[in-house]
Amino acid sequence: MTGPTERVRRVNRSSIRVMYDMAESTDRDLVRLEVGEPDFDTPDHVVDAAEAAARSGDTHYTANAGLPELRRAVADRMAADFDVSTDPGEVVITNGGMEALHLAVLATVAPGEELLIPTPGWPNYISQAHLADAKPVEVPMPADGGYPLDPDRVRAAMSDDTAVVVLCSPSNPTGRLYDEDAMCEVVDAAAEYDAYVIADEVYAGLAYDRDVTGLAALTDHPERVLTVNSCSKTYAMTGWRVGWLAAPPEIADEVTKIHESTTACAGSVAQRAAIAALTGPQEPVEEMYETFRERRDYVVDRVAGIDGLTCPRPEGAFYAFLDPDVPGSSLEVAKELLTEHGVVVAPGDGFGDAGAGKLRLSFANSMDRIETGFDRIERFMADH
Repeated sequence: MTGPTERVRRVNRSSIRVMYDMAESTDRDLVRLEVGEPDFDTPDHVVDAAEAAARSGDTHYTANAGLPELRRAVADRMAADFDVSTDPGEVVITNGGMEALHLAVLATVAPGEELLIPTPGWPNYISQAHLADAKPVEVPMPADGGYPLDPDRVRAAMSDDTAVVVLCSPSNPTGRLYDEDAMCEVVDAAAEYDAYVIADEVYAGLAYDRDVTGLAALTDHPERVLTVNSCSKTYAMTGWRVGWLAAPPEIADEVTKIHESTTACAGSVAQRAAIAALTGPQEPVEEMYETFRERRDYVVDRVAGIDGLTCPRPEGAFYAFLDPDVPGSSLEVAKELLTEHGVVVAPGDGFGDAGAGKLRLSFANSMDRIETGFDRIERFMADH
């Protein structure tokens, strides 16, 4: 065989990045609402800790599983914020939440086995299944009621080939907080099939309508739950690339072994910054949280005031999953919004077939840009 492998050929570029690249290629005044990245700077005390680490020569390899102080800080933060009791030895520090997810899939899904994804869902889950020579299985959630997690649908999709179910709550792209009992039912079903559940909780620190308890603390089968989180969203640290996987020892040990062969370790300076983020003052995080919640409330009000436009109420994260009553595919509508109205959003069908015709809007932008974006969206809807 010559050329790329079939597993790589099966991976599609994210439609989020398609729109991102289109936006980058123009010098127009665009309102960029396509990427899920906080528009805040990393808190000063975190940057100061990184600078001190770099200047003191703390720039070398760390243990593959991460600095012991950071693994302890993660365990402490999981207990304090999400009621999850985790031993630091069960925590592996990774290069962002993306690598944590990738390593978790490689460690738990054999070639030909199934990775179940309630959709609409983040497209990287599908890519990571393909890279493991596994079979991604989309499980569409009901649009009625705003895509709540339906455990009966997930259970019905399971088979003896099911290795993992991914649950992302709050959801990317819908902002939906999954019902706790429903998530526990999914874990119970996974346990019956000797499968795992990856709890993608990177947005758990941005839940607006109720406090979040980590899935591992809710279920009677915590040994079946692999928890992924990161500093990226909550602490405005996307570029620092620090995430983690908390998993049963037999999984954490294997993931550490794989990590040795992929990136060796997360950056030492970034790990020191993460320690400062997790253990230092939390007031900057609280301020960002309140700002996101205010934006969420504004988005809900604007959507309600535009004829032909609806969306599920975002209960967490910083996304609104818009349903515009206009003709055309998600990509066609997104391109028209960009080229004719100067607003950049992500096509909904990039999040699975359940997202066909929808658009993901990120309100991780300043209020004035969000207002301008909705003014333009309102004109777009009026034109149709």
